Amino acid sequence: MSSGLVLIDKPSGWTSHDVVARLRKLAGTRRVGHAGTLDPMATGLLLIGVNSATKLLTFLVGEDKTYFATIRLGASTITDDKESEYLFVADPDDLRALTKEAIESALVHLRGEIQQVPSSVSAIKVNGERAYAKVRSGDEVKLAARPVTIHRFEILGEPRIEEVDGQAFIDIDVVVDCSSGTYIRALARDLGLSLKVGGHLTALRRTKIGSYNISQAQGLEALTAETLNILDMSEAAAQQFKSRALSRQDAIDLRHGKRLKAADEGSEPIAAFDEGGKLVAMLSRSGRDLKSLVVFPEGSND
Repeated sequence: MSSGLVLIDKPSGWTSHDVVARLRKLAGTRRVGHAGTLDPMATGLLLIGVNSATKLLTFLVGEDKTYFATIRLGASTITDDKESEYLFVADPDDLRALTKEAIESALVHLRGEIQQVPSSVSAIKVNGERAYAKVRSGDEVKLAARPVTIHRFEILGEPRIEEVDGQAFIDIDVVVDCSSGTYIRALARDLGLSLKVGGHLTALRRTKIGSYNISQAQGLEALTAETLNILDMSEAAAQQFKSRALSRQDAIDLRHGKRLKAADEGSEPIAAFDEGGKLVAMLSRSGRDLKSLVVFPEGSND
């Protein structure tokens, strides 16, 4: 099986680990990993690295992402999504008084560079244990705020009234462009807090990671070993990263641990390609030089 990326459109109900396990069977290799988890409830783009491309995943985890989501205003929950019990339900009069203009005003403060407290059921480790595991075992978890950047957080269409078990809520569909590490559930929670009516997530779909788009992705449930499409590792790197063309001697030097003189390659990391267009290494700047972050063995792209 060749090395490369598999772009999967993850269905709801699957964990990211479930997807990796399925791809290991389809690709016939244990060398499979993913770049950034998606909650079981969420759907959408998941990047899977196969064989040598697992080394690319380190450089993809930190890329910006795009999500489409539905936020329900009128109640907060333990998990900040629809998968758990209500912690608070708003007074119906307060909810009826809520206008689109008030929601838009609250969104302003959740854009740009913000300090976000991750959801308590995130995968962040607390004393060596995942936060979500501690919460589900009954422990109280308090996570520190961390900086994230929200490039875009906008309402799509009009807010709508939804009634669930005799309780009215306001649902809004939103699009979010954000930095890596952003929790969309936490945005829903914080929007509800700022409006004093509570908020949680009822739907989440990731459509972009860096330059990779959901339109490139394959559905998982009907996928077979014969229909599995692997994006060549060199093509995958060329799509996402600034590139450096190497001479034959440059490629030899990199594989022997030597550095190259930096030019005007642009942002880091930099993907270095040999004369045949094959990915040789991922590079970063070190003074006036470029040093290798990872070097791929000859033939690993084949």
